[in-house]
Amino acid sequence: MNKKVILVTGGAGYIGSHVCKALKNSGFIPLTYDNLSSGNIGAVQWGAFEQGDIRDQENLSAIINKYKPIAIMHFASLIQVGDSVVNPADYYSNNVLGSYNLLEAARENSIKHIVFSSTAAVYGIPTVKLIKESSTLSPINPYGHTKLTMESMARDYAHAYGMHNAILRYFNAAGADLDADTGSAYPRDTHIIPLLMQVAAKTMPEIKIFGTDYDTEDGSAVRDYIHVKDLADAHVKSLEYILEHDQSITLNLGTNCGHSVKEVIECVRSVTKENIKSVECDRRQGDPEILVADASKARELLGWNPEYSDLETIISSAWKWKCKQLENNVVNVGAK
Repeated sequence: MNKKVILVTGGAGYIGSHVCKALKNSGFIPLTYDNLSSGNIGAVQWGAFEQGDIRDQENLSAIINKYKPIAIMHFASLIQVGDSVVNPADYYSNNVLGSYNLLEAARENSIKHIVFSSTAAVYGIPTVKLIKESSTLSPINPYGHTKLTMESMARDYAHAYGMHNAILRYFNAAGADLDADTGSAYPRDTHIIPLLMQVAAKTMPEIKIFGTDYDTEDGSAVRDYIHVKDLADAHVKSLEYILEHDQSITLNLGTNCGHSVKEVIECVRSVTKENIKSVECDRRQGDPEILVADASKARELLGWNPEYSDLETIISSAWKWKCKQLENNVVNVGAK
């Protein structure tokens, strides 16, 4: 095995590309494996690239045998909640079957350490204001169900085959690389901050606020936003932890505090100096009122603390990335 190489599935995507940069800066050699269905080849800047699909177990096994990585970081996933309701078959095929094939390819090649990208969607509608890892797991959409199934497979493989894992449930990943080397570039984004960047750039006329009658300070829904650089750093620390300790861990990644939709909009107005038109709409079915992580376990176990997740830094980095795209006349081509 190459003691430096880490296979990163979905490494051409939003979070995956930031993790590749963090791996490189920490002395590892990232190897991106991506089918480019929504990833961006331009985001592959910190290591080798192999094009392939995680549902192709034979190809996965061949790539692992060729490069002999010491561990895998798994980001290749379909993530659009609404789309998962309309097209659940695609999500079970990619997220569940793909993860199974990855686990089998890893087992065939004696890979014993895997970091899994999971989500707060496994909690469903929370009944507490700060969500702990021990909180009830009750996803309400196919996307959440597929991620919870992936988690269950990972735990079963760890128990049966000694394949230690880090399952990382993150909340609202946001922002962009501080040097604007990579960032969010989905062709059809549904996340509020990239959408607000489009409004600020005048490529979208307005932002919709879904629900203004929640029991929150200003009536709009509250979410926990974590800067993607902080997220990437947590992934590297998690990898180092399971490599050193040969133990599996499940962690929330968030900031322990939330911001309302209206707060985010006001911050975008302040940072970009642009007029942001907003339109108030009815609530969307299934949207939680407050979704905030208790991430104290990650802080204690990894010695990790978010450094860039204040709202202004998140928005500023996202705007810097958007402006770079506009300067280069780049059309969104997709990133996970």
